[in-house]
Amino acid sequence: MIRTLLLPGLDGSPAPHWQHWWAQTDPHSATVEQASWARPCPDQWLTEIAGALLRHPGAVLVGHSLGAIAAVKLLLQWPQLKVGGALLVAPAEPSRDPRTAIFGKIPEAPLPVPTIVVASRTDRWMEYERARELARVWRASFVDLGDAGHINIAAGYGPWPQGRLLRALLPDAVAEPATPRLPRRPGPAPAPRAWLERPAL
Repeated sequence: MIRTLLLPGLDGSPAPHWQHWWAQTDPHSATVEQASWARPCPDQWLTEIAGALLRHPGAVLVGHSLGAIAAVKLLLQWPQLKVGGALLVAPAEPSRDPRTAIFGKIPEAPLPVPTIVVASRTDRWMEYERARELARVWRASFVDLGDAGHINIAAGYGPWPQGRLLRALLPDAVAEPATPRLPRRPGPAPAPRAWLERPAL
């Protein structure tokens, strides 16, 4: 049974990206493939994700970069879909690249499922404070990875077991206590529930 749907961003998530590693090592996960990773089309991307959810109802969405924005748009446009939750890693401002600008403005409304936003303080695709504000608007829990770039291959994020631990927290993420930081590199992990900042009420 597929429990996690991985949503890459612009140009996909080829090896050794952490999403590729996740798909290769977790038999209960699958990557939602798109017709074009290089020339994203919002309607086509959302249709593919919706189709995957119809095949795997209740799955958790794990979106990176533009994939995180696609997840947000899907959740607000098609609330009838059965989604277990969303882990949104390094959400990207579509206006930062001509190829992604077609996605338009990022929706700013409460999301209908438990959500965790993971952000970096050195991400060229979105300022840290903007990511934190979006998490507040979406009623999402928030994780600060510190100096982590775009949380991608260039920033050193191949295998990322902490991402899986965060995904496992989604069923009760909204009730967890707040602490500000998560170590940026895989290694001995603190108690997972200490990573999250609760969503604002």
